[in-house]
Amino acid sequence: SRIAPGTVFTYLPIEKGDVLTAESAEQAIRALYRTGFFNDVSLDRQGDILVVNLVERPSISKVSLRGNKDLKEEDLRKGLKGIGLAEGETFDRLKLDSVQQELTRQYYNRGKYNVSVKTAVVNLDRNRVEVAINIVEGKPARIKHLNIVGNETFKAKKIRDDFQSDTSNWTSWYSKDDQYSREKMSGDLERLSSFYLDRGYVDFAVDSTQVSMSPDKRKMYVVANIKEGEVYTVTDIKLTGDLILKDEDLRKLLSIKSGEIFSRRKVEQSADAISAALANIGYAFAEVNPAPEIDREKREVGLNFQINPGKRVYVQRITFKGNLHTEDQVMRREMRQLEGAWYSQAAIDRSKIRLQRLGYFKTVSIDTPRVPGQEDQVNVDVTVEEQPSGSFTFGIGYSQVQGLITSIALQQNNFFGTGDRVGLTLQRSSYLKTYSISYFEPYLTDSGIGLGYDLSHRELDSGQANIANYLTNSDNFSTYIGLPLTESDTLNTRIGLSRTTIQTFASTPQQFVDYLFALNHNTFHTGSLEFSWAHDTRNKFYNPTRGSLQTASFETTLPGSTVEYFKFRYLYSKYIPLTEKLTLFGSASLGYGGSYNGVYRTAVDYGQDPPVISEYGARGLPFFENFFAGGSSDIRGFRDNTLGPYDTTRGFRQPLGGAFKTVATAEIIFPTPFVKENDNTTRLSWFVDVGNVFKDYNAWNANDLRVSTGLSFQWRAPVGPIVISISKPLRKQDGDDTESIQFSFGPQF
Repeated sequence: SRIAPGTVFTYLPIEKGDVLTAESAEQAIRALYRTGFFNDVSLDRQGDILVVNLVERPSISKVSLRGNKDLKEEDLRKGLKGIGLAEGETFDRLKLDSVQQELTRQYYNRGKYNVSVKTAVVNLDRNRVEVAINIVEGKPARIKHLNIVGNETFKAKKIRDDFQSDTSNWTSWYSKDDQYSREKMSGDLERLSSFYLDRGYVDFAVDSTQVSMSPDKRKMYVVANIKEGEVYTVTDIKLTGDLILKDEDLRKLLSIKSGEIFSRRKVEQSADAISAALANIGYAFAEVNPAPEIDREKREVGLNFQINPGKRVYVQRITFKGNLHTEDQVMRREMRQLEGAWYSQAAIDRSKIRLQRLGYFKTVSIDTPRVPGQEDQVNVDVTVEEQPSGSFTFGIGYSQVQGLITSIALQQNNFFGTGDRVGLTLQRSSYLKTYSISYFEPYLTDSGIGLGYDLSHRELDSGQANIANYLTNSDNFSTYIGLPLTESDTLNTRIGLSRTTIQTFASTPQQFVDYLFALNHNTFHTGSLEFSWAHDTRNKFYNPTRGSLQTASFETTLPGSTVEYFKFRYLYSKYIPLTEKLTLFGSASLGYGGSYNGVYRTAVDYGQDPPVISEYGARGLPFFENFFAGGSSDIRGFRDNTLGPYDTTRGFRQPLGGAFKTVATAEIIFPTPFVKENDNTTRLSWFVDVGNVFKDYNAWNANDLRVSTGLSFQWRAPVGPIVISISKPLRKQDGDDTESIQFSFGPQF
């Protein structure tokens, strides 16, 4: 009723006009059974007509899964579909039985020996069935005893430092290291072997492993019996085969030297380094096999690195997949591996990093399959998964300092797939209004010279921003050129024009009022020139795990500006992977500013006898260009902008900022609980912040530095970045305005 007659005739090895024998009848029945479509097949005769009687297997109307938590439903359904147990497929009970056995095995591998997997089949009308798989996972078996027997040189605690398995401890609720897993334990035994082999114990062996379980299947007892052996040293190191490169050049790549204690890790690193060096000059499939020559009487190991470079390979074609919106040329200009050139693993690795740092793609993978029929050619297949690289947002956000934030923002970092950046923003908070438009073309020329423009209008009520009370109204226009110097270094030159108007109040600090009086006006016209340099080796655009960023900029006003000043900024940050899941992040920044020419003005008070002559000066960095410190962006745990010099002459504390700022941060970044392992949108870290802002560099004093520590959570959510910090000041002074919890969400200024 479901299988078409034509399908049956296709599989039937008998045609009209054939003579039916017992053998051909048996072959026909077997052929139809093998299709898996039928429960019963029989042959009848009506005169000279062959009648094929079929009983179709039912089709699967629905597959329901219940109770699975450790195994994700999406992964389960993919696996079921792969063996033909999916909606619309023909039902085969043998497949259902194998599924039950496989699921039980997988849960056993996760240490859940109390698991129950039951299946049910409900018959429906029209020869259909519903398949139900009910899983009761049960509690995982926990390791109550983990013992290593035979270790004489090292303590068990040191040996087990890298183990993923452990007995129950105070961190097990999070790490789940006390949950027994067959795969995890196998990996730990391999780590145990590596521990000794990396320390010269060539004869090390795990003699036996006993794993026992309590009657209730909830407790596991593991004992590993080992034989340490003796420590071996390396004698002679030989390089044999077709070396391609000079012997002395290859020996510089060796991590292990003659006379050292043998280390399998160093041997593997040496082999990988030689393979990489050959791969970088076209030998993509070079093989380096380290063959140890063991002398057990002398406890010595000779090493022979056998090198087989294979044929030199060049790249025939580079193709891009998955870039639905991004143009091929945008990706191709980031490629350092070229078509028709010799294969270079270093160039391919660098190409991948450059693509990742664009910020357009969630994932980037590069494969290098051989060209069919050609031993000296490969293709480079670049596969990406695009992610939103821009947004059009009408949103509402909130910050403890800015209050309610409303915004309309168009930000597109990959405008129409061209790689150009376009931004249009209209934002408003309790103390700041910003209207801006920007455009940047990163590849004005094929060599990577970029050109950009910025136009903005800003109104700031500084009193509402925890800064001394005054108003600024500014208009700015600038254009800039980006010039790549190397793969990691970029030089930018920016020239700009601005107009800033200052409005003071009775509560404005007197020194700010005197500054404006010395200039004899409150509107500033400024032409500026800025040079900046960036050295960026980070491996990713969002949440990098290795590499560093170093930036330096020098900005100066042009002659003829209302005030002539300069500002210097420097930042160094570095990501260091500690383990597969832990990253150390450190950064230090410095800001300094001053003036070239001071302006002075004399005022005479004739109301006094004799008249009083006063001199007012406008020198140093203008107060509206001061640096500020404190808040979620630099020294967490202190209220935004409240650290550093302040004024109390108007009856309340008014932060003034300063011309010299130093800040340093150290963070341990660790996996975010309950989030996918490869998720790139969240970051959880423990931090220590140190820093402050000072009137000038002569006022810097280590005793005035503030210190805080705490936890920080960042999420690059679809509605905008969300940042939450829970912190505690470790060093503060009387009068400091502190905050234990700081948060913001939505669009930021």
